[in-house]
Amino acid sequence: MQLFKKYQNLWLAFATGLLLFAAWPVSPFNLLIFVAWIPLLWMETQVQSRWQFSGLTYLTMFIWNVSTTWWIWNASAPGAVAAFLANSLLMSFPWIGYTIVKKWKGETIGYIALISFWMCFEYIHLHDWGLSWPWLTLGNAFATHPEWIKWYSFTGTSGGTLWILLVNIFLFLHLKNNAGSQYSKTYKHLSFGIAALILPVVISLLAFSQKGNKRIIRRDNVVIVQPNIDPYEKVSDVAGSFEAQLQKLIVTSEKQVDEHTSLLVWPETALYMGNGLSEEELEKKENYFLNPLWEFLRRHPNMSLFTGIESFRMVNTPTKAAHEFNGMYFESYNGAGVLDSAGAHSFYHKSMLVPGVETLPWFLKFIDNWFAKFGGTTAGYTRQENRSVLPAKAGYVIAPSICYESIYGEFMSRYVRNGANIICIITNDGWWKNTPSHKQHMNYARLRAIETGTWVVRSANTGISCFISPDGVVINPQPYDTQAAIKFVVPPSDSKTFYVRYGDVLSPIMCGIALLLLLWVIGLKIQNKFFSKKSS
Repeated sequence: MQLFKKYQNLWLAFATGLLLFAAWPVSPFNLLIFVAWIPLLWMETQVQSRWQFSGLTYLTMFIWNVSTTWWIWNASAPGAVAAFLANSLLMSFPWIGYTIVKKWKGETIGYIALISFWMCFEYIHLHDWGLSWPWLTLGNAFATHPEWIKWYSFTGTSGGTLWILLVNIFLFLHLKNNAGSQYSKTYKHLSFGIAALILPVVISLLAFSQKGNKRIIRRDNVVIVQPNIDPYEKVSDVAGSFEAQLQKLIVTSEKQVDEHTSLLVWPETALYMGNGLSEEELEKKENYFLNPLWEFLRRHPNMSLFTGIESFRMVNTPTKAAHEFNGMYFESYNGAGVLDSAGAHSFYHKSMLVPGVETLPWFLKFIDNWFAKFGGTTAGYTRQENRSVLPAKAGYVIAPSICYESIYGEFMSRYVRNGANIICIITNDGWWKNTPSHKQHMNYARLRAIETGTWVVRSANTGISCFISPDGVVINPQPYDTQAAIKFVVPPSDSKTFYVRYGDVLSPIMCGIALLLLLWVIGLKIQNKFFSKKSS
């Protein structure tokens, strides 16, 4: 007991980090997310030094990051270290800002500042600013419980973040106001906390109970292939020649493709050659090694293939990410394309590149060579800036998502706003091996289905491949490390949710509040400094 008292603040910092880990998908203890922040809030009331609080907060965030995303290490050791250190620091800033505002404007304004600062941080992290890594966005915590959060079709994950913070703050205030009090206890904040916890679930279960239940009679089906090729062996050619890998994809596809198959989906970099595949040759069907693919597509003339491609395209003028070879310039892409028996018709180039592995922001270019030693980028891939959709057979219009792009909610919603009626996620989660990563990644896709009201088709090289309905129900998931092909009748979506039409409304409001609070506190500090000088 004496040891606990001596290191009480340290234990509280540990407690929040571990509670966040225990509540995170795919844990069965998801409800812990509603009390996870209480130890840190309590610790803030006990610590006098802002530097000490900052250090303990950083420890909390570091524990949360490492315990939930330790698997990054399997893909990139330096990338993992950088992600743990940088993300923990960024997550600490909203809490530091909260203590400053609370000191100057009191408790109530302080809690408003905490909510607005944290949601503003998440909003920035969900945009491509160079170190974007929104895997731990608080609203992602409910990915395994879509029945609780069908109202994400209005708010997106920012609504979940607000929900979590409000419940934690109300429950904390109840504990703080009644701590040590044997009489005159107050239950106002407890009542608010319970109401805030229960009401969104009730709304989800009742008001949205009929969503996604409309039956559409349709014969066209979609086939997903999970070839189960080890990605490390694939890039080193240990898994066999390109011809052998292509044949595996075709043979596996034939097991499910029939005369009603309109769309076939292969995973990220399904078409991979060491030097890449020329997009011009794909358009003109000039690559000799792809002849078996064209023959396969000729046998199914009513079908489109959406597949991942490691591709390149020659450019006349060098761009920032262009590569030079024998005086000629080309851009390389982690890409995807829609192909049929006539050739390739449209391409997509991955837009949200992985920091360190595929891209680095300008302010970290000085460590580019360090990342290159570990298989990271120099120059790297060229990204696509616009959210263009990809038309396919039978009226399907594809919203493409490569790798971890599906964790960006508003990013994916723009495709649906631009006319997409089906979301196709192609990924290669085998880089992280058989860890919680591929389960988290699949479940995050359920959030995109709910937000956009759109069917999700997910092809993962090593798993989990599946279909996801607009209300987040997973259909026919294929286990990790399994070769499979699955088929389902997927209707194109014919409506747009509030979130698709207007995007994330909550976060910009919170960013505005955060900015006003910052300016307010800065103004008060300047005013205080001015008058103190004047009086002296």
